[in-house]
Order: sequence, then structure tokens, then C-alpha cells
Amino acid sequence: MIRPLLRMGDPRLLRRARPVDRFDAAWLHALVADMEETMQHHDGAGLAAPQIGVDLRLVIFGFERSARYPDAEPVPWTVLINPLLTPLSPDVEEGWEGCLSVPGMRGWVPRWSRLHYSGFDPCGRPIERSVSGFHARVVQHECDHLDGILYPMRMADLSRFGFTDVLDAAAAD
Repeated sequence: MIRPLLRMGDPRLLRRARPVDRFDAAWLHALVADMEETMQHHDGAGLAAPQIGVDLRLVIFGFERSARYPDAEPVPWTVLINPLLTPLSPDVEEGWEGCLSVPGMRGWVPRWSRLHYSGFDPCGRPIERSVSGFHARVVQHECDHLDGILYPMRMADLSRFGFTDVLDAAAAD
């Protein structure tokens, strides 16, 4: 089922989500299926449970090709529950980001360039990966939602924040 997306300004997006404490449950698998359908319907690269009003530490992400990020390398399909992110270096990269909860806009956002993440899949099996590039950016973006952070809150320069169509037109000039 496609769930309604919360948009920036909704106070529920600013809360810290609570940990998932039960795995391999029918309700959890149904939630993941709804999130996947919702993300695909909106051509997203990822989705966090708080974006559909579910106050749990659960994110999904991944794609082979992304219409929203045509130059991005593929990111493996992942369901990540109760994630923990650890930077692997102090190096930061800046890049364009958008968000299904901030529709029609993009911003230039700094993120750790390399990180390790861990957590669990819906059956409670551990997940551990060290990643870089766009994969690292997507994980950080989605996990920020679990702490009530939207990408504009990470931006240092709001002159690089705007409507996607306007930014694209300016870049083409």
C-alpha cells in the first residue's frame, strides 16, 4: 500500500524515532512492503519510517538506476533497522540532495565521504557494511530522518538550496 508522505513543516519529522524491539513479525514485514511501494511510487532512492508517520528506527534504500539521481552508481537494496553509523575518516564531501519530504527542491549538503554502518534486517539478522560515495550519502540522509533531521538543517550555504527546475535551468545556462 502506498502511504502518504509527511512534508517538511510537519512536527512528526522532527522527532527522534524509537528502536524496533521485535523482528520477523508480520506487521514489520507489511510495513517494509508499504515503504518499498511508497518509495518506488515516488521514484525515491530511500525512505525512512518517520516520513510516513511511523516512529521507528527503520530505513530502506537502494536502486539499480535512479531517475532522480541518473549519474549515481547503483546502491544495493537494503532494509536497515536500528542503524548505527560510524565515519571511517573525517573527510567530508558535498553534493546535491533531494528528499521526498521536501518535494521539488534540492540542496548542497556536506556528508562523511566514507562510513561503516550496522544494524539488522527485518528478520533480526545483522548487517555490516563499509561504504563510500553516493551509497554513504543515501545512508546518512535516510538515517538523519530517524533523529529528526532534514537535509536543509545540514546545509552550510542556503544560496545552494532551491527548486529543482530552477536549479537545473540555471545550471544549463
